[in-house]
Amino acid sequence: MLVDLVVENLAVVEKLRLRLHGGLNVLTGETGSGKSLVVDALGLLLGGRASAEMIRSGEARAYVAGIFELPAHPLLGRFLEESGIESEDGELLVEREILASGKSRAFAGSRPVTAAFLKEMAGYLGEIHGQHDQQKLFDGAAQLDLLDEAAAAGALRESTGSLFAAWRAALHELEELNRSEQEKLRLVDLWGMQRREIESLGLRPEEDAALENERRVLRNVSRLQENAQAAYDALSEDEASATATLRSAIKRLEELAKIDETTAAQVETLRPALIAADEVTHDLRHYLGKLEADPARLEAVESRLAAIERLKRKYGSTIEAILAFLEQVTAQIASVETAGERRQGVQAEVARLEREYREAALRLRAARQKAARKLEKQVETELACLAMAKSTFKVAMEECEPAESGMDAVAFLVSANVGEEPRPLDKVASGGELSRIALALKTCVSVQPIQGGVRTLVFDEVDAGVGGAAAETVGRRLKQISASSQVLCVTHLPQIAGFADHHYLVTKRETGGRTVAGVVELDAPERVREVGRMLSGQKLTPEALRHAEKMIKGFGGAAR
Repeated sequence: MLVDLVVENLAVVEKLRLRLHGGLNVLTGETGSGKSLVVDALGLLLGGRASAEMIRSGEARAYVAGIFELPAHPLLGRFLEESGIESEDGELLVEREILASGKSRAFAGSRPVTAAFLKEMAGYLGEIHGQHDQQKLFDGAAQLDLLDEAAAAGALRESTGSLFAAWRAALHELEELNRSEQEKLRLVDLWGMQRREIESLGLRPEEDAALENERRVLRNVSRLQENAQAAYDALSEDEASATATLRSAIKRLEELAKIDETTAAQVETLRPALIAADEVTHDLRHYLGKLEADPARLEAVESRLAAIERLKRKYGSTIEAILAFLEQVTAQIASVETAGERRQGVQAEVARLEREYREAALRLRAARQKAARKLEKQVETELACLAMAKSTFKVAMEECEPAESGMDAVAFLVSANVGEEPRPLDKVASGGELSRIALALKTCVSVQPIQGGVRTLVFDEVDAGVGGAAAETVGRRLKQISASSQVLCVTHLPQIAGFADHHYLVTKRETGGRTVAGVVELDAPERVREVGRMLSGQKLTPEALRHAEKMIKGFGGAAR
């Protein structure tokens, strides 16, 4: 529900702040006073189109802000939470700014948002029924939504839509599976050859590094023997070898320590060096014993490395990459071998989902057909009260291609005159008739408050083309709707204004050579005068005032 509206520099509005209430809020004023500007401002907050032409002449920007009491709806809560927007004490500030360049900016909870975001959020906050907005009634999808609302078929439509989405997803999976299988069948021979080529080599991780080292050894046997022998001789064979020298030094130090005990530590320091020299000497003896030229082994090693290199050029720069490629190819071959079973499973799933979808769509159709017959009678009854007594209203349904909304196409048909065949709304309904049809539909389709709160419904010029008793009926219907929704109505008929819970007067005046529009909420005496003016015209007579007071009292409109 909209509780506060601020407008700056929008058309002829310079500055305006309007406090709104629950129930039926009515705006009246002289013709051309700018009554619809309030509707235009609210439309901007609900994601409507912004234009630089809307800015007050000579100003750099227009600004509109509204404070909404939010319904405690779980989907709205999730929508705002996912967008990072927080309300304050259950209220949300929504702002819209239009710049002279034509660009606009929007904010929700002081965070930047898009106009598309506001339009999506508007479904929880309110809707506008004006001469332009009623054109939505021409849209078959909107008519289908209204019929489903009348049928209370929301849950059934949601389950039908879910089954349709699951069915389409399964069909897509089957198509992808068939396409993938055809492509894989063309490649399976290649994959088999690749797998055999890799498996035939029997690769082991890091095998190439070991082979590279072995090849270096086999290619340099003579140099290795020469250097190893020289090192062995230096350590052990010569009279001045390292081990002989170390033993001599240790023996001398031991003799020294017998005399001077402080030198004993030097013996222990040197002894590990002798042990290390002996160990290296032993290892070199063993190394020299096995080191010999082996041309055949060298050839085998080089052949193995060449084979590995060929696989690297094809399948990966390392043995690990080649083995990973082998695993991938093996999995692809396995997927082709089991594709038939998977396809059968998906085909069965497609058939099951299609069957369940069609069953749900037929149940939805039955609910729609039942609601359509009831809605036809209700709307005709309402239209008779709205000065369209000779009108015929029909809901035509035709089978269509399966869709998320079911298998039905809906068209609202109307005949305003006896003997004429009902035809689509856009072919026969005038602006005033369309306003009354929209009101009749809203009255017949139970307008329930959003869970945990109240939505704002705006009716602009719903009284176009009506008067007298029909106008009073329009007022009663608006009053009826306002029991469950906040209603804001722009009207020029006293019969409608008499039903208001809150009455606002829109005025226009000249200030400093400029036209300025303003809005004020009327108290009880002011309200009587305004309704009297609407009854009598330019000259306000005592009779008109008495009639206005009686009308307000008789209609049950609040005198505030």
